[in-house]
Amino acid sequence: MKRAWCRLGGSSGGRTACRPGGWLRPRFALDLRSLAAFRIAAGAILVADAVFRTRDFGLMFAPDGFFPLPALRQTWNADPSVWSATFLVDRGWWGGVVLALQGIAGCFLACGWGTRPATIVAWVAHLSVVRRTLPATNAGDAWLGTLLFWSMFLPLGSVWSIDAARRRTDPPAPRTASVASAAFMLQVLVVYLAAGLAKWNASWLSGEAIRRALSVHDHGTPLGTWVAGADWLMRPLTWSVVGFEILLPPLFLLASTSRIRLPIAFCFIFFHVAIQATMSVGLFAVIGMTAWLALLPGSVWPGPKQPAADAADAGKMPRFAAVPCAILASLAAVGLVHGMSPWQAQPLPGAVRVPLNACGLVQEWGMFGFVYPTEQWVYASARLADGRQVDLLRQGGPLEPDQPRGGFTSLPNNRWHKLAWLLPRPKFRPLAPHVAAALFRDWNSRHGPDAQVVTLELRAVVQGIAGDAGNRHEQLLASWPERGTGGAGNLERFLEETRREDAVRR
Repeated sequence: MKRAWCRLGGSSGGRTACRPGGWLRPRFALDLRSLAAFRIAAGAILVADAVFRTRDFGLMFAPDGFFPLPALRQTWNADPSVWSATFLVDRGWWGGVVLALQGIAGCFLACGWGTRPATIVAWVAHLSVVRRTLPATNAGDAWLGTLLFWSMFLPLGSVWSIDAARRRTDPPAPRTASVASAAFMLQVLVVYLAAGLAKWNASWLSGEAIRRALSVHDHGTPLGTWVAGADWLMRPLTWSVVGFEILLPPLFLLASTSRIRLPIAFCFIFFHVAIQATMSVGLFAVIGMTAWLALLPGSVWPGPKQPAADAADAGKMPRFAAVPCAILASLAAVGLVHGMSPWQAQPLPGAVRVPLNACGLVQEWGMFGFVYPTEQWVYASARLADGRQVDLLRQGGPLEPDQPRGGFTSLPNNRWHKLAWLLPRPKFRPLAPHVAAALFRDWNSRHGPDAQVVTLELRAVVQGIAGDAGNRHEQLLASWPERGTGGAGNLERFLEETRREDAVRR
């Protein structure tokens, strides 16, 4: 019985399998070619992200843009453990330097040239950019940061790289097994497990959560909204997502054979393809597909098969790296448990919080945990000098205060979507006046006297759906010029708001 149990560890001999780690190694080993595929894809994402962010660089990175540094840091209560290289110099050009470093490091990472230093620079630059533009980033950005962090301890450049070509020697084994490989694998798997457990609530068990989330006034794309119209599909699809996220990650971890792991990996990759097509979630789905490249078993790549026991030879980590990696992985596990507990609203102890913040390992675990029966949108009502009223959030398009066509997909890109989604929340509400002022200045700098903005109001609307369709709440987030403390201009705005509310009631 003991010999049969030991052989489950993937070793050719019972004695080897029964050594400490004999059962764990084959389950936490990562194929070097899979890591190389991840490295190439992650580098490409970093380059693409740096390029895409230049579209809104002036609004997102400038000191007088959406996120002035003093106001932004207040969203963290000025916690010194939340660092960013962009905080060192509060100038737009310095933010450009850090963003450029992200793109350059991504190029080096994709090519595998100076792989480990490139991974470190990529992690520093990416985390810095994410924290400088926090209200316009999503869970995928944070996830990529954590994957880059654990990658610093992994041999990403062992194969398919310039480093490997210059070394001209084959790696000692086709796979690597270490504390870092275990942390990387768990980092990928717990994202789904935590999300699945967070979905064990009434909104998902009722079978309505996906329908709500696929609205263009939530996170859906036009295709997603069309799919949500298939009544026969919604309930089984909603329930299957919950089961899929809860059951498959543990199964992947417990199984060490490629005939089980490979179908699970492809299921998750297809899952992210479906998310990308039906939901506006930025780079999250692409990053998810990239993460699963690293977990692909070696059988997916051409070449001779190697015994699983060889995995131990390629992953030896020096103690000075293995010990802190293990400590940080343990703290991340504490953060995961805390984020899923009833006490998640309470702050973590400083001994846990500070290292996790410093390493960028704090994450949103309960993604789409509870999907409310509401639709929401934000618009920026601007009155121009020539009398026109336009929506500055939608690039001067026609003002549609009631369910703008296209919902959040009518905004310039997902960064704007995420900003509009978060801005009404109390934590980010103090940034709203800065967003209004930046929109005001940006528009006027690009238009002539007749099209100058005279007044601007940034408004958010939440409206119930289904049985709660009559419940509508609209709030003024900010105005520009700001309302005077002495009452200047307030009466005119009050009368205008009253007329608008009367029109809504009618």
